[in-house]
Amino acid sequence: MKDAAPQPIYLADYTPPAYLIDGVELDFQLHPTATRVISRIRFTPNAAATSKDFFLHGEGLTLIRASVDGRDITPELVDGGLKADVPDAPFLWEAEVEISPEANTALEGLYMSNGMYCTQCEAEGFRRITYYPDRPDVMAPFKVRIDGDELVMLSNGNPVASGDGWAEWDDPWPKPAYLFALVAGNLVARDDSFTTMSGKEVDLKLWVRPGDEGKTAFGMQALKDSMKWDEEVYGREYDLDIFQIVAVSDFNMGAMENKGLNIFNTSAVLASPETSTDANFERIEAIIAHEYFHNWTGNRITCRDWFQLSLKEGLTVFRDQQFSGDMRSEAVCRINDVSALRGRQFREDNGPLAHQVQPDSFVEINNFYTATIYEKGAELIRMMKVLVGDDAYDKALELYFERHDGEAATIEDWVKVFEDSTGRDLTQFRRWYKQAGTPRVAVSEDWTDGTYTLTFKQSTPPTPGQDEKLPQHIPLAVGLLGPNGDEVQPTQILEMTEAEQSFTFEGLAAKPVPSILRHFSAPVILERDSTAQERAFLLAHDTDPFNKWEAGRTLAKDVLVALITEEDAPLDDYLNAIAVMLRDDSLDPAFRALTLGLPSQDDLAQTLFDAGVTPDPMKIYRAQQTLWQAMAEHLQDLLPRLMAEMEVTEPFQPNAEQAGKRALGLGLMNLLNRLDGGAAAQTLYDRADNMTLRLGALGYLLQAQKGDTALSAFRRQFEDDELVMDKWFSMQVYHAAPEDAVDVTDKLTKDTAFNWKNPNRFRAVFGALMTNPAGFHNASGDGYKLFADWLIKLDPVNPQIAARMSSAFETWRRYDVDRQAMMKAQIERVLATEGLSRDSQEMLGRILNG
Repeated sequence: MKDAAPQPIYLADYTPPAYLIDGVELDFQLHPTATRVISRIRFTPNAAATSKDFFLHGEGLTLIRASVDGRDITPELVDGGLKADVPDAPFLWEAEVEISPEANTALEGLYMSNGMYCTQCEAEGFRRITYYPDRPDVMAPFKVRIDGDELVMLSNGNPVASGDGWAEWDDPWPKPAYLFALVAGNLVARDDSFTTMSGKEVDLKLWVRPGDEGKTAFGMQALKDSMKWDEEVYGREYDLDIFQIVAVSDFNMGAMENKGLNIFNTSAVLASPETSTDANFERIEAIIAHEYFHNWTGNRITCRDWFQLSLKEGLTVFRDQQFSGDMRSEAVCRINDVSALRGRQFREDNGPLAHQVQPDSFVEINNFYTATIYEKGAELIRMMKVLVGDDAYDKALELYFERHDGEAATIEDWVKVFEDSTGRDLTQFRRWYKQAGTPRVAVSEDWTDGTYTLTFKQSTPPTPGQDEKLPQHIPLAVGLLGPNGDEVQPTQILEMTEAEQSFTFEGLAAKPVPSILRHFSAPVILERDSTAQERAFLLAHDTDPFNKWEAGRTLAKDVLVALITEEDAPLDDYLNAIAVMLRDDSLDPAFRALTLGLPSQDDLAQTLFDAGVTPDPMKIYRAQQTLWQAMAEHLQDLLPRLMAEMEVTEPFQPNAEQAGKRALGLGLMNLLNRLDGGAAAQTLYDRADNMTLRLGALGYLLQAQKGDTALSAFRRQFEDDELVMDKWFSMQVYHAAPEDAVDVTDKLTKDTAFNWKNPNRFRAVFGALMTNPAGFHNASGDGYKLFADWLIKLDPVNPQIAARMSSAFETWRRYDVDRQAMMKAQIERVLATEGLSRDSQEMLGRILNG
């Protein structure tokens, strides 16, 4: 029998916790199948509570005993936890439960990863460890004792004492249960230290399995850089005696900010030139910074409830974006951040999964760890900074830390800090948190007697549950260029607050060329008619790097749309502009590499859909291939010289300068590969001394259908490295021809190395199929069926990953009626599965009905 439909939880129903906690003591007696957890919790009635009912969350627990103030009791076990009669006064709760970490394949709570004990408690995993008020607004200091046979036993806070088979930890800073962490196993550490701005010495440890020690140097340096940056830019000093990171191979997320003991997916921390690409190094640096920055924006100040999730995640994403920009190229990082936002969040905002940055309801909170919460949430922080200015932003953050340190705060608290510190009324700006959808901003212009007028009209399409949209407060960064390319109006922030609004610029000698939405000052879709010549002009002359790149991207998109719709598609303006850009040695190679790229197949599909054209995945794929070929032929005389200039002769360093050269060199090889049939790619593969070049060359060999020998050699060389083998799996699906992609995917699922219960390996294969749209959307529908088969298989084992991967069907209404019917049938088949998790029920239900 199919489970009853899960019931939503509403923000409007929030009530304060009935009881607060003065302190927690936990005793773990570790055993793979029968771990005993003894909890001693000092509860105090909450004077602000509207209810005095005593309820503790619990899932999958075997209760051995319970007592109140030393008196044994028999609690009432109910769905999702237990109830008990307790005094209307402070009391001591004690309970002993038994759990099986080995059987916990969901990877939430306490589980085992290759023989190592590990926890993941965000969002609601602690209730799988012991009975507890598992909500973020209940904060308490924790003391932990761990008994077991493991060589290393870790928890939050500072080490207190240890002996043969036991260890004790004390975290004096109150925290919610979702920040609890425990790790125990055979581990070795890279040791280092950091001296804080007040002179305090902090021990640093990065724990890995034996054999991975050689992949820890970069992660440790990234941690030290993050600590230094947070002191210098935000004035935030670390507050414990020790900071630890542990690398875990089975992990649903990238990493977790548990207080003082960050647990990381191995893919987000282990790095070496031989096994990691430049993109891996950059991602690792950003994620380590993100989790460390959470110490203040997430741990010291946490969120009152899960509807406030973006309070910690949006702010911390913005902080890690700032950090990456300072550590690398700010312009290139901004372009990458916007590309990711458009690729994931704009699609989310435009489909059945659209939701507010501060949702009104959810069924399963794990389904709201989304691009909207993270990336769009970060854009809202960025807009606030743009609106109030850098100095006022710094002042507001100081007030935020001063006012809310040690509290579980809300998004309303966050905005109020800005209002109180700047005197500005941000009532309208709050709509960004409460209205789903991406605003469209249409632009028209007028030139009369030296006066130039820009008129903006904003609108936001309906989203599920929100048909009517009010005007947003949108900061529009605008500059004006003269006919000779000189900037005649430096960047000015125009604040749009009405549905339609005009802004004038006077005293101009000639009609200017506008550069609008510089630095992508707001997460909107800009709609403006302009010629290919104007875009080529902006690509050549715009002083804003983002808009310079945007001009090239828009040129490429116009050409591709014309090729797809079989209209007249003159290529000369685009090809000539790209040639001029590539020859400009004053431009950062990383920037040139980005500009050389083409809009993704998914981006083009959405563009066509928005224009009322039903996208054909194969036509999109062929148009891309046609334009790549035209670029290769047009630029063939330029390729050898530029590729030689981009060759790095110094020893490998994962810094921005070298990474930019490698990125442009590989981008150029993508073109050369279409002319020489893989000859240069084979040469590069044979001599590559780092993973960036080796993997890039392997991809081009696969693209040229000459990769079999290299694939076999790659596997022999790296078959014992899980993370590199993830790359081996992913590359084959990603580079498969559309007609072969489903067969390649199916074949790889039968490979002996395909451990589908490992999230990284599952994502490597099926995530790659999702990013091969022409293959996934093959007209046979085989991709849909294969994907659904595996979602049904994965869901009972790891519902969180199954639910997230189900977003492959998110855009089903975008395509033709035959594809729609096939996708809908597979969605309904998964939904009809007996015992389907609430995670997948909610996601697929929203996709189907949204």
